[in-house]
Amino acid sequence: MAGHSKWANIQHRKGRQDAARSKLFSKLAKEITVAAKMGDPDPDKNPRLRLAVKEAKSVSVPKDVIDRAIKKSIAGEGDNYDEIRYEGYGPAGVAVLVETMTDNRNRTASNVRSIFGKNGGNMGETGSVSFMFDRKGEIVYKPAAGDADTVLMAAIEAGAEDVESDEEGHWIYCADTDLHEVSNALEASLGESETAKLVWKPQTRTDLGLEEAQKLMKLIEALEDDDDVQNVTANFDISEEVASQL
Repeated sequence: MAGHSKWANIQHRKGRQDAARSKLFSKLAKEITVAAKMGDPDPDKNPRLRLAVKEAKSVSVPKDVIDRAIKKSIAGEGDNYDEIRYEGYGPAGVAVLVETMTDNRNRTASNVRSIFGKNGGNMGETGSVSFMFDRKGEIVYKPAAGDADTVLMAAIEAGAEDVESDEEGHWIYCADTDLHEVSNALEASLGESETAKLVWKPQTRTDLGLEEAQKLMKLIEALEDDDDVQNVTANFDISEEVASQL
């Protein structure tokens, strides 16, 4: 199977290093509250909430923070958020998808547009770059789950579509509508995964040199720093050499 994006590996490590950031905890808690509000507050009966809780646990969000976020939904507390996706281009023409959760559409749109403009990119219309990505379920396992062949066979049996393995771990992809079912099947054969979530998977990736990668990192980090932004996805890749200098 195809090798996994080197940038995904950097993000994977960076997520661990930054796990204590209150901003990250806040965004994950927001997703938990929204997921619980939209369905049952019991994770076992609400697939989206179950995945949100799993993601929070993967970056060591304390149990009391998770419980408090769920209780907010039960009590009807917290703001009502709209989920809005923005699209645009970053430096070197890289396609960028920005997923937000906001209680003020005008503020968020203005902020995202400004961040693109200040960092060598430009925001496009809805649909301008999303056709370059596929909506998929992504299930991540650490290397200890097994070798590439073992994980591949388990993934095929579970109904997954693709597997990307390297020294950092295993990334298993399935149809977005099958995430809950495939994740459960994999847990039965490989044990509990590290994360299981919906992602935008690039159909192709643009290889970037160091200077281009640094510029794009600046844009991505500025977007991720905005309180309304939940996820940022871009269709690029970088070499080991470039990765070591970032």
